[in-house]
Amino acid sequence: MRELWIELEPTHFDAKNKDVLSLALSAAQVVVTTDDYVVPAKQHGARKVASPTKGEIKLFTKISKEAIDEAKRLGKTVCVRVTVQNREDATRILDAVAAAVDYILVACTDWKIIPLENIIAQTHGKVKLIAETSGAKEAKLALEILELGVDGVLLKTNSSHEVNETVNALKTAKTRGEEKSEAAAIPLVSAKIVQTKQLNIGARVCIDTCDLMKPGEGMLIGCQSSGLFLIQAEVEENPHVQPRPFRVNAGPVSLYVLASGNKTKYLSELKAGDEVLIIDREGKTRVTNIGRIKIEWRPLLLLEAEHGKRKIRTVVQNAETVRLVTPSGSRSVCELKPSDEVLVRIEEGGRHFGTLVQEESVIEI
Repeated sequence: MRELWIELEPTHFDAKNKDVLSLALSAAQVVVTTDDYVVPAKQHGARKVASPTKGEIKLFTKISKEAIDEAKRLGKTVCVRVTVQNREDATRILDAVAAAVDYILVACTDWKIIPLENIIAQTHGKVKLIAETSGAKEAKLALEILELGVDGVLLKTNSSHEVNETVNALKTAKTRGEEKSEAAAIPLVSAKIVQTKQLNIGARVCIDTCDLMKPGEGMLIGCQSSGLFLIQAEVEENPHVQPRPFRVNAGPVSLYVLASGNKTKYLSELKAGDEVLIIDREGKTRVTNIGRIKIEWRPLLLLEAEHGKRKIRTVVQNAETVRLVTPSGSRSVCELKPSDEVLVRIEEGGRHFGTLVQEESVIEI
């Protein structure tokens, strides 16, 4: 978990704010305050204090290589505080890196995202970057910027709610690398196609995401919540249309799709901004948001497969570009024939408003 710093003002030590002070000190790895409040902060339980002269972390607002070297010689952790208002201020960031400080505490006044992107690119792996934020929403954004995020956030607030929400943001926000390494795997098994059957025209859903998928990745979709097929994104080259690696051609509006939190949703419920789950052939997952739902009336195809004694079904658009993921590749639904193997997810129990209830007996045909 990345670091939470909290800046304490004199008002935090008023009797009416004692609950906020207690919560802030228990949550924060580092407290930023003036020299006058270092002792009270420590008396109230602060773990580490950053201040101009008296804390464990020496807080500089001006960069002096000689003063920084002296503080480090005395065993102090060194942090430089920089306010970024324009491109010229970015040179101070580079000066701080050159001075081999331990932390840079950065406040972006008007523009927040672009300056932080630039600073992360300049400092990543060289110094710990703490971004000043006013609340949990800004904190979450800073923790995910440029797929790397900052190393921590400084919170300036008198609100217990914002402290709690920011702590939660620190626990849940993940960089792209962290998301991949920590992704939970969903067990997938092979099922054999039993039959395919042409159906009439129906309302088919395309899920256009805010991400890009690659071969072997897609979404788990099916007629039965207990048996979902891995439908590949439109990533394959073909002579007639360009690949659309952001899209999964999912099937008719009544089908289930596995979303985040191990919950299923009907395709008819999805809308822009919702979270859905991308799954690859090994069962590794990541969460993305929907950019658009596109419903059109198209010819449909029923697919029936068998795993052991369990029969499961899904309905897809009858089109060459719709492909199911197999153990070794993918196959167009127009080419599937009996005994072909595809990857599916099988589970026991039923679903109640999308939540798995393993003890429930549900018959879906």
